[in-house]
Amino acid sequence: MIKPTALIAEDEPLLAENLRQELARLWPELEIVAMAPHGQAALDGALSLLPDICFLDIRMPGLSGLEAAQAMAEDWPEGRTSARPFPLLVFVTAYEQYALQAFERAAVDYVLKPLQPERLAQTCRRLQTALALRQSENKDEANQGEEKINQAVEQLRLLLGGNPPAAPQPALRLLQINQGSSILMLPVDEVLYFEAADKYVRVLTAEKEHLMRTSLRELLPQLDGTRFWQVHRSVVVRSDAIDRAVRDETGKITLHLHASKDRLAVSRMYAHLFKGM
Repeated sequence: MIKPTALIAEDEPLLAENLRQELARLWPELEIVAMAPHGQAALDGALSLLPDICFLDIRMPGLSGLEAAQAMAEDWPEGRTSARPFPLLVFVTAYEQYALQAFERAAVDYVLKPLQPERLAQTCRRLQTALALRQSENKDEANQGEEKINQAVEQLRLLLGGNPPAAPQPALRLLQINQGSSILMLPVDEVLYFEAADKYVRVLTAEKEHLMRTSLRELLPQLDGTRFWQVHRSVVVRSDAIDRAVRDETGKITLHLHASKDRLAVSRMYAHLFKGM
């Protein structure tokens, strides 16, 4: 019988080692294939190693545990879902009760910091049951793999919506973009889409491309959410700049814009935005 595999993502080395040791004691058959010190390492390791389970710390440098899981759902390799379906997710968190209720609704598991062996033992039993159920399912394997990813996407959407809303801010109407010794005053209405580029954001208009020294995460709360739609973790598009959404035979959605030949891919996480009426 093939051993189940797991990845641990935790930026505090002592906590990561404690979790590894407790898992070894409670579930000796579980093979820990990677210890990731931050969210990007967790994402890279998961996509490379395709573990059965991911233990993800919520608060990590760079990508958070939720963001890393979201990126996994978006980038999980196609054609390999039957061999390795999307991993079971366990979040390690110090969140208050509101977040725990969200985890319960999303039907994914969590463990609280500081780690309680009794609670971790319960998590291990749940994971063992879930893995056994996967192995016993008689569905078509390819459809089963895709179904698991879709379920994970729905769970993550619930989790991402479970945090209390941030204090509202006036929507940006004007972008101030550094250009050498001058500052370009660019109306937000002229932007077709924003794209994350490392520590910058690419700002695309019908005529030009600009760079802003900010992150998409910082910019997004300042945009009018009714007009600017996130369609990928790295792309936000002005909704009325979209000409049409085209779905191919595999279900992938690509956006065609009115004033640009650029084509924007829509990730699984945001496919629900595009449903015909």
